[in-house]
Formats: sequence, structure tokens, C-alpha cells
Amino acid sequence: MIEIILVVLASSFLITFFAMPILIRKLLAAGITGRDVNKSGQPEVAEMGGLGIIMGAIGSLLIALAFYTFMGVQFNLIQVLAAMLTLMIIALIGTYDDLFEMRQATKAVLPMVAALPLVAVSAAGSTQIALPFVGTVDFGYIYIIFLIPLGVTVASNLTNMLAGFNGLEAGMGAVMFATILILAAAKGIAEMGMVAAAMLGALLAFLKYNWYPAKVFAGDIGNLSIGAALATAVIIGNLESAGAILVIPHVIDFFIKAYNGFPSKKWWGELRQEKLYPLEGKVRGAAQLVMKLAGGISEKNLVIVFMAAEIACGLAAIVLLLG
Repeated sequence: MIEIILVVLASSFLITFFAMPILIRKLLAAGITGRDVNKSGQPEVAEMGGLGIIMGAIGSLLIALAFYTFMGVQFNLIQVLAAMLTLMIIALIGTYDDLFEMRQATKAVLPMVAALPLVAVSAAGSTQIALPFVGTVDFGYIYIIFLIPLGVTVASNLTNMLAGFNGLEAGMGAVMFATILILAAAKGIAEMGMVAAAMLGALLAFLKYNWYPAKVFAGDIGNLSIGAALATAVIIGNLESAGAILVIPHVIDFFIKAYNGFPSKKWWGELRQEKLYPLEGKVRGAAQLVMKLAGGISEKNLVIVFMAAEIACGLAAIVLLLG
């Protein structure tokens, strides 16, 4: 198990790392850019860099399939194929949204379609969920028909909402998948570990180009894929409670934005003397809440705060599920 996970981790990192410079040039040449609204002058930056994340994740899992076919490495092939198909469907949805800006209501429910491969294979073959402090609950067919699509949809939309700052999505995502990888190794769940390793390697490589000051943004294709991959990993590993813990910062952001009517604008910061402050002094999301509580904070430190919060969630998940 460890060997194939290391192969997936290394290959996903290398594919994304070497693909990104080419992809950035192509995106800039095609005019596929977005404004870095938290910078002075709001410079144009390459958008849809999440394509590189998907290339690394899917490419590494294809290499794992080659090991399965030609070298006799054993894992649940159907589950891995279902995970790959879910990622590719969500990437297609994200690509369409980046290029044509679909309606919010459509984007909120369309990821359910990406969950169909997981529904078709009945995930890990179990309809039970282990809940901390409660125990194992069997949800029966409700789990397969309703909870799996709901989980993929909710997770992908949550990670797409808490976004827009250099390194934020990829940094928090890397912490998430590092946690899932630790849990997978401890519990001996190869398939969950492979999905986590595929995303972790790709996100670490992507961070090289997305960290402050960013040369590329993930776009909806990247942001949606992070959440969908997280849901996919915990579903096939039957560790859904770990996914619920890891998205706590995103849930907080969701409720703040819901209170403000899910603003599509003015969620960013006002730059003054290299620090970000809530635009117009109003808190419209979790990022602006941190800006207000800190009395102004640099974009880099803002992202570090959220990564630290994600690390805390990851440690909590490890203690609760392995303790």
C-alpha cells in the first residue's frame, strides 16, 4: 500500500510542477485571466490553473492503474475508477463555470451529477457512518441515494466559497489531504490514500505558482475539485466524519456569507499600507472577519491563519478517529 501511495504522491507532484509553467503561458496567451483584487492596481493573473491540479491528480492515478495492470499491485480498481470519473466530471463543471459563469443556483446543485459514479459503485460497499461521540449509524439506501450526492455537492461548494486569496485554497486543501493520507495509512485504506496522495502532490506543486504573489489562480475548476476530491476520498474510505471536521472553517465562512446573502462582490480586502481590511468596514465572509479581528493583516499572514485553523481541524480529526 505504502509503495503505490508514494508513487501516486510523487508523480502527481511532478506532473503538476512541470505542467504549470506551460499552462500559465497558454492561459495568459488566451486571455484567460482574473484580477488579483487584493493587490495594488489589481493586476491580471492567469486563471483556471486548476487544470494543472487535475492533470496531476488524474495523471498519477492513471500511473497507479498501470501498476495494477502490469505489475500486479492490488487495490480496489472500481473505487479508484469511480473516484477518477467523479473528479473529471467536477473538472468539466468547473471549466464550464470558469469560461461561461453559470448561475449560482445551478452551480450549487450540478456537482450532484459528479457523485453518480460513487453512487453506482455504492461507495465502499457500506451504508454506515462512524460518528464521533455517537457511534456507527446505518443510513441504508438514504446514504447511497441522498447522502453521497449531497456530500460531494456540499464539499465542492464550500471549498469554492472560501477562496480568492493567494495560496488559500491550495494551502488549506494540502492540509486536508495530508490529514486524509495519515488516516488512510493508519487504517490501511489504500484507495482513500491514493486519492489523497494524488491531490496532495498536485496541490503542493500548484502552491509553488499560487503562493503570494500568485502567478496563477485555481479558478472554479480547482476550487470545486478540492472539495469533490475530499468528499470522494472520505466516502470510499468510510471516514465521512473526517471530512465533516476538515470543512469546519469553510462551514463558518458559509454561515457568514449566508447571513450577507452570499455576496459575489466586495468579499475581498481593502489594501492599506500592505495590510488588508474589510472592504467598507463590513464583514461579508470569514476572511474579512479575520481582517477585522486582526486590525488589518497581510494577505500572506491571512492565508497562514486559515492554514493553521485547518491544521487544528486535521489534528482534531486524527485524535478523534485514531485515539
